[in-house]
Amino acid sequence: MTGRTDFGARLTAALLMAAVCAAQSAAAQEASERSAAEVAALLAHPNSVLGTLNFNLDFTTYDGTLPGAGDQDGFTLGFQPVLPYPLKSDVNLFVRPLIPIVFQQPVPTADGFEDVGTDLGDISFDAAVGKTFASGMVLVGGVVGTTPTATNDALGLDQWLLGPEALVAVVKKWGALGLLVNHQWDIAGEDSFDTSITGGQYFVVLHLGGGWQFNSSPTYSYNHEAESGQRWTIPLAAGVSKTTILGGTPWKFAIQYWYYVRSPDAFGRDRQIRLTITPVIPLPWGK
Repeated sequence: MTGRTDFGARLTAALLMAAVCAAQSAAAQEASERSAAEVAALLAHPNSVLGTLNFNLDFTTYDGTLPGAGDQDGFTLGFQPVLPYPLKSDVNLFVRPLIPIVFQQPVPTADGFEDVGTDLGDISFDAAVGKTFASGMVLVGGVVGTTPTATNDALGLDQWLLGPEALVAVVKKWGALGLLVNHQWDIAGEDSFDTSITGGQYFVVLHLGGGWQFNSSPTYSYNHEAESGQRWTIPLAAGVSKTTILGGTPWKFAIQYWYYVRSPDAFGRDRQIRLTITPVIPLPWGK
């Protein structure tokens, strides 16, 4: 366990150091020349041309009908770079891998719960094209997938998943709101069960001035293959963020509180605190 914990700590430190080095590059200068409020507005835009490295630190508590479910908690880091590539005016291609590092995750067993970690989870990704219209409407369409990269069988499906995704949003001077919907089916890998999951994210951003924003951006899912009472995972969320310029580089710091109004009855998420650290980074194809 100590070796695996050291590996997770080293990997996290390496990712953070890479973020600092990338954010300090000269290509981030264009973003740093804007005010914090301007950068915050660009980061809230779902069709933004800013490259970012997103570090999502999640502390989650659980509940359910299984004995001891309410005593469980978990801690994960999700690393997600966002790499937009401009195709033409107001049209961008996005590639967003999501790399989960699980430091602690309770897993139900016949003898109760077992804590697993530190491990790599299944890496997911999406690739999509976004279009911004003069009215402020944004449409995005693409594909989403999941790869069987988990280093512990309890943390992954051992399947390849793939499916479509779509987003519709409205961006105005006051902020932005939108809805992302995707669906994934298993296309390869473990064939002893089927996977069919609809998921996504809804988001609301309100500009408060000076780089401050109100944020709500939880993720939801519906497992079509699960039994009744185990299918929905729906949180409500509220939080704040602050975008600031540090050493000439824009950084966004955010915190959100999630409360799960629907979760699997037997064992599911109850509450969650997400801390997000996001440096703006240069893109190889940027100016």
